[in-house]
Amino acid sequence: MTEKTVRGHTVSRRRMLAGTAGVLGGAALAARAVNAQTAAPATSGSVPPAPRYPNPAWLAQRQEEILEPALEIVDPHHHLWDREGHRYLLDQLLADTGGGHNIVQSVFIECGSMYRADGPAEMKPVGETEFVNGTSAMSASGHYGKNRLCAGIVGHADLRLGDGAARVLEAQIAAGDGRFRGIRHSVTWDPSDAFAKARTNPPKGQMADATWRAGFARLAPLNLTFEAWLYHTQLLELADLARAFPQTTIILNHVGGPLGIGPYKDKKPETFAQWRAGIAELGKCQNVVVKLGGLGMTFGMFDFHARETPPSSADLAVAYKPYIDTCITAFGVDRGMFESNFPPDGASSSYPILWNAFKRLAADFSADEKAKLFSGTAKRVYRLA
Repeated sequence: MTEKTVRGHTVSRRRMLAGTAGVLGGAALAARAVNAQTAAPATSGSVPPAPRYPNPAWLAQRQEEILEPALEIVDPHHHLWDREGHRYLLDQLLADTGGGHNIVQSVFIECGSMYRADGPAEMKPVGETEFVNGTSAMSASGHYGKNRLCAGIVGHADLRLGDGAARVLEAQIAAGDGRFRGIRHSVTWDPSDAFAKARTNPPKGQMADATWRAGFARLAPLNLTFEAWLYHTQLLELADLARAFPQTTIILNHVGGPLGIGPYKDKKPETFAQWRAGIAELGKCQNVVVKLGGLGMTFGMFDFHARETPPSSADLAVAYKPYIDTCITAFGVDRGMFESNFPPDGASSSYPILWNAFKRLAADFSADEKAKLFSGTAKRVYRLA
């Protein structure tokens, strides 16, 4: 389904547990190359299985001193799952967040994990919130340290239900026990077979559909946000949606999903130009916030995952700078927040290295600006205490 990587090793549970704490959790346990964010497992006769993410031994080749270890960080985007031999649950998340950076809180983002096995199809995603709320309660007990992981929860509701989505949203709020903050309904669409279909199986132009928008209209009255996961070719469609619903907070995932494989492989300058124009237009919508990250996934603009040695934080900072700077220019520090996107971004670096890269990218900002980018914006948007 994507270009092959240099490494496609399956990592055993024993071997994973033998690694360094700050290296272990993310990269070794991520699920798939393209569809880790949104897609259902591949089935026989469809796309071939995606390559495994790099072995933790690959990541362990790169160790760095933690930069600005006291800087408070709220990680606003990570997942939890146990699928096909790849586990990223509380233990793995603790290993990553305990790797030296001052991670004080985090926000879980839906990934199709632990859905209910029974009951109405539209209510099955509530099981994910029930599962994550339990993890959040474990963290809130203080037994695992002072940080509060999964302090905010973003789940899923099928907006194609139209007005009927309200029932699912209300059930999600109840299951979150005060932690539920919004939903993500992936609208990723591209005509190329290089990209797996999302679990939501969106058609072209999903965000303009009247029934889908009727479901979307149910978010703001319930004080819920919308996580926008799409590709760079769809940014103007999202801007149209944002203008139509100015009271709904929209959070753009992964700097807008610039694609760098398949038909986009040899068109990176053109892709960047199109992406930058879309970001500039979307930045005009004051109800849109951008997550600064997600650039380490294997279908993006970089091939760090395929190299013989993992990148340094300086390497990542140089590569990511045009994207991060463009977004901060368009949205400002009040509407931007750094994200780990783990475990998917673990394909390209360890958790500590990634946050070092973000700190390098923010080196010239004031203390107040850094506070917003690393924690303040996330706390405000997700209403974290």
